[in-house]
Amino acid sequence: MSLPVEHDVPVPLSALLRQSTRDEHNAANSEQFIEELMAGALTRAAYADLSAQLLVVYEALEEASAAVRDDERGAGLVFNELTRVPAIERDLAFLYGPAWREEIRILPATHLYADRMREIGGSLPHYAAHSYTRYLGDLSGGQIVKRMMKQHYGLDEDGLAFYTFPDIPKVKVFKDAYRNELDQLDLDQDEVSTTVAETHHAFHLNRAVFTELAKIHC
Repeated sequence: MSLPVEHDVPVPLSALLRQSTRDEHNAANSEQFIEELMAGALTRAAYADLSAQLLVVYEALEEASAAVRDDERGAGLVFNELTRVPAIERDLAFLYGPAWREEIRILPATHLYADRMREIGGSLPHYAAHSYTRYLGDLSGGQIVKRMMKQHYGLDEDGLAFYTFPDIPKVKVFKDAYRNELDQLDLDQDEVSTTVAETHHAFHLNRAVFTELAKIHC
């Protein structure tokens, strides 16, 4: 994959990922499940089901975070403030009750998504792709999701801990710091190409989960 340059100066990785995945990002937002959930056309059960899938995805992602933390090139890309698994567990306890672990169902597409992140292990180029796709999405479009869930499904902070970042008081400042760490990664050209390709794959895996959720709830 050839990567764009401007006057022989490489495009920063964060900008490259944003530019190259614009179509995938728009397609994900246009998935039937997301459109209907955001419009208030589904039920709280649909949101709860989505939260269950997110638990498995983030368990795998944060296992990868622990591995990457040992890589001196990538340690700066792992932020404790972004850890989501405990927040998702609180949401599931609220949405399903104390026996939530027995109540939730995990879809085949979700298992494939998590399996992919476990497969890449501590590979920094692959981890950067999944970290970028998930965490920056949570801090950007995820905040719109939070607002719509409050508006349409009667949720308040209970049930929406996943989208709440108490240790990040200024989201824009944090996102800028995250992008700076991403741009400073010591990746060679082949590794940059790997990150771009894996980011596209991450969007594909995410959309596959939405497709399966739509078959159930739409």
